[in-house]
Amino acid sequence: MTTASARMPTWFIPHGGGPCFFMNWDPPHEWDRMGAFLRGIGESLPARPKAIVVISAHWLSSDVAVAAVRSPDMIFDYYGFPPHTYQLRYPAPGDPALAARIQSLLNTAAIPCHADSGRGFDHGVFVPLLLMFPGADIPVIPLSLLDSLDPAAHLAVGRALAPLRDEGVLIVGSGMSFHNMRGYRDPRFAPISDRFDQWLIGAVESAPGERELALSQWDQAPEARHCHPPRAEEHLLPLMVAAGAAQGDVGRCVFSDRVMQTTVSAFRFG
Repeated sequence: MTTASARMPTWFIPHGGGPCFFMNWDPPHEWDRMGAFLRGIGESLPARPKAIVVISAHWLSSDVAVAAVRSPDMIFDYYGFPPHTYQLRYPAPGDPALAARIQSLLNTAAIPCHADSGRGFDHGVFVPLLLMFPGADIPVIPLSLLDSLDPAAHLAVGRALAPLRDEGVLIVGSGMSFHNMRGYRDPRFAPISDRFDQWLIGAVESAPGERELALSQWDQAPEARHCHPPRAEEHLLPLMVAAGAAQGDVGRCVFSDRVMQTTVSAFRFG
């Protein structure tokens, strides 16, 4: 039996702006601190993961889609970046058997789901993993969000996935705690993002029952809709899956930075 000390934590990480870590940026060091944070995650784990489940902000489906692909392709779902950023590769294998295990867990929880035999790695998957696990030798299973954008439903998905943590599987929600495209680079959004970020940290670090209630009502938080406009909150929802999979474990903010005039944070549970 896996001990509590060996149980994998769950994470909500920022994946940056497109291929930002692999190109020149203006200003030049805008993403350096975030990149250093992502590079340090692997060493912080209790053991090497047997597999990684990534819930990406860039994949939505009417029910939970589970990538069941042995050799996933790359999905370059960003636009207008330098040509070399479309040559990035992350050749990690998939794991159809684990995908079937995930479907079984979701079915047991009465959460509709299906296997997707063609889904590759979008940039919410391969960009952070190139930093976190550059060897690309750990199986990766992408998981979709629900296009309902219902936070409570995503918390429930996380709860269904929780047993994977005792099976050596790392669960990673990949998004951004601030994601209003009109707000980036606008100094007026610095205090707006600060107010929401302070609320989000308080919600994540509260007792688990209070945490789930607060996150299920995140749109009532200060400045919530200025940070995640209506029907555009897909970059926050991977946090709900990570929090749901945490169950009774403590959550805490493990990284914050000012990026493009806005505050962005990351969270670890367990």
